[in-house]
Amino acid sequence: MTQARTRTVLVRYFAGARAAAGVAEERVALGAADTVADVLTAELGRRGADLGRVLPACSVLLNGVAVHDHAVTVPDGAELDVLPPFAGG
Repeated sequence: MTQARTRTVLVRYFAGARAAAGVAEERVALGAADTVADVLTAELGRRGADLGRVLPACSVLLNGVAVHDHAVTVPDGAELDVLPPFAGG
């Protein structure tokens, strides 16, 4: 009997989001059909109130593409970047 491989996403935090999360990046296990919203909600539970204050202002990239619909399913092995607003353009 073979064991099923765990599906994962690499969540990366930048600038103020990194400071709020307390880590630069982490690999997170995914459920069968986890969405961007599911991953972010789980991260809020793990990372706490500081990330909760920053996250609403952040942009999210899934494999380098901006995600506006957080109902998008996260594929196995994806990278999810959390970027706060940057000054200066």
